[in-house]
Amino acid sequence: MAAPLPPPPDPQFVLRGTQSPVNALHFCQASQAPGSPLLFSGSQSGLVHIWSLQTRRAVATLNGHGGQSVTWLQTLPQGHQLLSQGRDLQLCLWDIAEGRNTIMDSVQLENVGFCRGSILAGGQPRWMLAVPGKGSDEVQILEMPSKTSVCTLKPEADAKPGMPMCLGLWQANSSPRPLLLAGYEDGSVALWDILERKVCSRIACHEEPVMGLDFDSQKAKGVSGSAGKALAVWSLDGLQSLQMYSTHELTNPGIAEVAIRPDRKILATAGWDHRIRIFHWRTMKPLAVLTFHSSSVHCVAFAADGLLAAGSKDQRISLWSLYPCL
Repeated sequence: MAAPLPPPPDPQFVLRGTQSPVNALHFCQASQAPGSPLLFSGSQSGLVHIWSLQTRRAVATLNGHGGQSVTWLQTLPQGHQLLSQGRDLQLCLWDIAEGRNTIMDSVQLENVGFCRGSILAGGQPRWMLAVPGKGSDEVQILEMPSKTSVCTLKPEADAKPGMPMCLGLWQANSSPRPLLLAGYEDGSVALWDILERKVCSRIACHEEPVMGLDFDSQKAKGVSGSAGKALAVWSLDGLQSLQMYSTHELTNPGIAEVAIRPDRKILATAGWDHRIRIFHWRTMKPLAVLTFHSSSVHCVAFAADGLLAAGSKDQRISLWSLYPCL
């Protein structure tokens, strides 16, 4: 019989003021305040809040999605540009340098599904963006900021994976070829070679739609959560073939998002059962169950220093300091 988990800690602090459910979170190191990251939150009411973790207050509110839910947030590596994706079929590129908070550009999306975008960006002016495509089962790859279409990834004729539910662009250090991991409605995860426009490998991970995935490129190992009870851990071999590694049954169904901490030591999951679960990433040993929220947890995100944020339908954002980074 497994030993019971120790009692969970309380949040370090809680952010209130979104006035609607929190659907997306993202940390960015503030260039003007070294050592203090900014936290971005996207709400169901269409607003993006920028939070100072020093004052624990919103320093700005961005309103660019016409009251439609914000589903994804991401800053570019330079740190002064923010992407926000909304259910209004717009992906906005914000200039957030020196408090400007203005929309520089936008991409018109062609699919109103719940699939969040993904970027592949180094320090170069050009970067790659993956978003849901026009067809319900398609993924569109764009070169940014020119918005030039690179390709449309459409499953092979005999595969019927349904809609893409979550995306992860990445590139191996030893290869110039961009790759895309996509979780689908049928519970499968596929690895796409973007230049070849083909699926290198596909595995059946879940019986329910894949709601979130994350990938550790150093360990060539990833994790996905679904509307069901199982967390799936899978690996990628040198031949670009996905292999099931292990599955971990949870108490209750429904994982909205999974996130591996930047130091690749722990993993957090956002649960429909109001709980945040923490696992040791290498062994998948359960470490903690965090029970602060009173409604579904929609999103989790880690800062570079290991601080964990969780956003919930209860309109609150909890911040946790767990197993500090060494």
